[in-house]
Amino acid sequence: MGMCLPCLGGAADDVVVTPDPETRRQQLAEAAEKRQKETAYRGVKNPEAVERKRKKQEEAEKQAMSTSVSGGGGGLKWQMG
Repeated sequence: MGMCLPCLGGAADDVVVTPDPETRRQQLAEAAEKRQKETAYRGVKNPEAVERKRKKQEEAEKQAMSTSVSGGGGGLKWQMG
């Protein structure tokens, strides 16, 4: 019986303290975001270039939508004087 007591003394040092729920939630969210980025760019050599190209295309589409709504006729305005 006395042989087991020294083993239990070192067990307290091996215990891993779990972080509070808010910290744990943040870590899980970061890990999920990282996994999504990795799967989104799987097989792409330069993901930054792909992201820039996508943003540029979205801006061009947004600009085309705003000019077609406001101008309506190709962007030319006639002034009669």
